[in-house]
Amino acid sequence: MVIALVSVTLVNILFNAIESVANFMGADWIKKNSHAVGVPDSWLPFLGFVKGAAAVGLAVGLFWRPLGVAAGIGLVVFFVLATALHVRHRVFHNIAGPILFLALSIAALWLMLAA
Repeated sequence: MVIALVSVTLVNILFNAIESVANFMGADWIKKNSHAVGVPDSWLPFLGFVKGAAAVGLAVGLFWRPLGVAAGIGLVVFFVLATALHVRHRVFHNIAGPILFLALSIAALWLMLAA
């Protein structure tokens, strides 16, 4: 169980850290995806901060579980909303991204609670 927790959490940290940096850099693919669901460019730094903070929270959560659980809950809520936004705007060509992040977040949260 510990190996699964560490593995899933590290992948989640890596993916969210990459997304965070891409948000702060204003990467074209981030802008394209956010515009498709009606998110303005002015929100990108905040979204990058949220993803980065969650990645740090997950990392610390490997040693201090309450923070990891809080970060996991935050990520699950974030990606439920992101998935809902894709559905609301009928943007299905890239919905696999938020669904993958949601699945990773649920898995990390579940493993943190179970371990």
